[in-house]
Amino acid sequence: MSSPKLIYMKSLLLLSVVFFALACTPEYSDDPAGKPFFDKTGYRPIYQSESEINNVLVGLPTALSDPGKIYLREPYLFINEKGRGIHIFDNADPRNPRNISFISIPANFDIAVKDDWLYADNASDLLVYDISDPKQPKLKKRIEDAIPLVNYPPYTNVYFECVDARKGIVMGWEKVDMPTRPGCYR
Repeated sequence: MSSPKLIYMKSLLLLSVVFFALACTPEYSDDPAGKPFFDKTGYRPIYQSESEINNVLVGLPTALSDPGKIYLREPYLFINEKGRGIHIFDNADPRNPRNISFISIPANFDIAVKDDWLYADNASDLLVYDISDPKQPKLKKRIEDAIPLVNYPPYTNVYFECVDARKGIVMGWEKVDMPTRPGCYR
């Protein structure tokens, strides 16, 4: 049978070990459990107002700078300019395609072409253009809220500023230096 003094000593030793273990554990960590170290960079949303995003028009050709998808509808090419709109090229001479116009569509990242119809996203809306005459595309329909908006960057394991809908609609993300860890992570 153990004496009360031995039980007291064992209890004191156990309590000392627990206290020592807790004392060696950091009280606060900048990085949430399971998330990577914050390297002082993160993604900040780029906002536009609803009126800016809805301002779509056909205009003069512009130079390609960040092309995306390409669709061929003989003899025309439709080339998505990520976040900006759609270039239309006359490709009758494939060695010398002619840039004939640009459809300015803010927050446009995807397109599809079928027969005489061009489909393009415009933030959460779907735009339908009649391209039976590709030299003069005509907006025929806007289907509002057809595409769910995503309020986080297209990357994983990153920190980012949480979206504030009062500032507008997110049309893109930019990686920037951040002095403190932002509130959102993906």
